[in-house]
Amino acid sequence: MSEVTTSEELLALNLRLLDSIMQGDWETYSEFCDPSLTAFEPEAAGQLVVGLPFHKYYFDLSLVRSPRQATMCSPHVRIMGDAAVVSYVRLNQKLDAAGSPVTAAVEETRVWHRTDGKWKHVHFHRSPVR
Repeated sequence: MSEVTTSEELLALNLRLLDSIMQGDWETYSEFCDPSLTAFEPEAAGQLVVGLPFHKYYFDLSLVRSPRQATMCSPHVRIMGDAAVVSYVRLNQKLDAAGSPVTAAVEETRVWHRTDGKWKHVHFHRSPVR
């Protein structure tokens, strides 16, 4: 598989992962993620989170009450053999309590690992844009 095709595949997988987050679709999210997923994210208060239970908590809250969408801006894919890094600014769109559209931006880096020909999400780092 060429690097261009692999980059396109990774961007499509990453967007499907983001869509699963925005829709509260735990089944799809957990299918894309390695069980030992690690993460640094604002909700973890500076701690490295290991595994999926921390993330499942947020899916179980069923916070999806209005239409939501994620957009990857200026994505960059770096492929290193069976590992890849996808970096971008993610724009999250939703409706606020009054029904007005709002957009929030976060900087995100996601690491993918290919095992047996299948990409799995293994690590991410998410920070608010300042």
